[in-house]
Amino acid sequence: MLTFQIQTKMKRIFILMLLAIFTIFGASAKEGIWLPILLQQMNESDMKSMGMRISAEEIYSINHSSLKDAILLFGGGCTGEIVSDKGLVLTNHHCGYGAIQKHSSLEHNYLTDGFWANNLNEELPNPGLSVTLLISMADVTTRALQGITTNMRESVRDSIIKMNIQSIEKKAIEGTHYKAKVKPFYYGNEFYLFISEVFTDIRLVGAPPSNIGKFGGDTDNWMWPRHTGDFSVFRIYANKNNDPAEYSKDNVPYSPKSHLKISLKGVQKDDFTFVFGYPGTTQEYLPSFAVKMITEDENPKSVLLRQTRLQIMEEAMNADPLVRIQYSAKHASVANYWKKMIGESRGIKKLDAIRKKQQIEANFTAWANLDATRKQKYGGLIAAFQLDYAKISPLNVAANYAFEAGLGVEIVRFAYSFNGLLMQSKAKDTKVEDIQNTLEQLKKSAAVFFKNYNADVDRKVFAALLGLYHKALDPSLQPAIFDMVNQKYKGNFETYADDVFGKSIFTSTHKLMAFLDGYKASKYKSIEKDPAFQLASSIYYFYREQLQPQVTAIEIHIDSLQRIYMRGLMEFQREKQFYPDANSTLRVAYGKVDDY
Repeated sequence: MLTFQIQTKMKRIFILMLLAIFTIFGASAKEGIWLPILLQQMNESDMKSMGMRISAEEIYSINHSSLKDAILLFGGGCTGEIVSDKGLVLTNHHCGYGAIQKHSSLEHNYLTDGFWANNLNEELPNPGLSVTLLISMADVTTRALQGITTNMRESVRDSIIKMNIQSIEKKAIEGTHYKAKVKPFYYGNEFYLFISEVFTDIRLVGAPPSNIGKFGGDTDNWMWPRHTGDFSVFRIYANKNNDPAEYSKDNVPYSPKSHLKISLKGVQKDDFTFVFGYPGTTQEYLPSFAVKMITEDENPKSVLLRQTRLQIMEEAMNADPLVRIQYSAKHASVANYWKKMIGESRGIKKLDAIRKKQQIEANFTAWANLDATRKQKYGGLIAAFQLDYAKISPLNVAANYAFEAGLGVEIVRFAYSFNGLLMQSKAKDTKVEDIQNTLEQLKKSAAVFFKNYNADVDRKVFAALLGLYHKALDPSLQPAIFDMVNQKYKGNFETYADDVFGKSIFTSTHKLMAFLDGYKASKYKSIEKDPAFQLASSIYYFYREQLQPQVTAIEIHIDSLQRIYMRGLMEFQREKQFYPDANSTLRVAYGKVDDY
């Protein structure tokens, strides 16, 4: 977490990034995560009574520069902040970790040694990395729900809303270089439009050594107080008009509308504090059956599978410096959510959250049944949730095994990326130049893949994860290829792994490149018969054709129940504030600093 103290009218205010509100503030925090556009009408007076000395307009404004112009979405899911008038960005070390790893080698091991650019020319470009700045947001609920009726089928409702949203997004950015996204809140009861500016020339400026930036690993990342120097430094570049542009030597540092000023005066107990960033999705309003499924069925199995991968990676990384570089970012990615799931389940158990939710649901149902109209709308909701989650729970566990175990094997995901070439080659009307373009793209992706790939590590992961996958589930919830493993290899996944890695073209850069260099459409059967591709196809087919349709059908019904439940809860407890459920949207939470 990065902490920055801002001086505003002689009062110290802090912006704290990327940590959930209650892990920082405890009981002194205000429950809720608030959209910045709602602060003036809902929260400003309360925030000022707690010590805030700036206005809601100074936090979020579309007419003037404000704090929201200095806070950004870094990559696909982190928060960053601009801290200079030349586009300098601070974010967490683990958020910049992938970029640092890509620039590292045995000769220049920036993960171990850290990296610091001494001037602009030494800053390192990062293809594929972007930052997103919010321009404005607006409530578009009425427009998004235009044409929607109460008794409409869910599929029809979704189709109409999708068309409405496409129209809203298109009109919102006509004649601009901005991006537009409409996101649902309160499970589809409200919709908000977000206009943003996306910059794609982002360069690495500095990072501490991993023994500072990753001190304590993911245990420290998910717990409080923090001990790690969890930061990295990047810079946004723009064209000469200060607009987003792809990487070019002619680009210049971005000049932001606003940037944060860092204070070194420190934190005092009872300082007013607020969190301003992109916290992801809340699951606060899930029913007790969903929480029980996640914490007692899904999380423990996923934790076991990820722990197995982590142990294999760690053993190899400790034995070989090159493997450590190759697998550092992968290890961090797997460990990040592994630790989150452990803490999530532990926290829910510690807080007795399932029983508390059950009590809320009992109270809600009792309240609904006191009135005939309410009973018709809400009386059967909790029972309906129970039936749906009983059906979906084993399917979700099977889906988790497909992703965590089946697709946890690198060669499975990589082999299936050749499915497009296979389909092109089998189609009679495919042009030769189209196949050549696909081959060139695959060669580029293969070079990236093998740069950070170790077949021995992946073979061990393959045998371990698929063995756990096979033992854990009923055969009806497994891909069909496991039947072949039982028959041909007597269920021995070590032997199966040896055979696949010995015969597949996808485990060796030399074999694969030789195959691609001489490839013609008539050779598609070599892909089709490859053992790694056959495994990948079986897993993907099982998920796409057997699991996903069943899961989707139940999820559609759950979504409709959840939307009604959300309306009922808001009616039932109007005096309470609820925070929304959209992904990666700029939000605020506030409270006072505890004595820690």
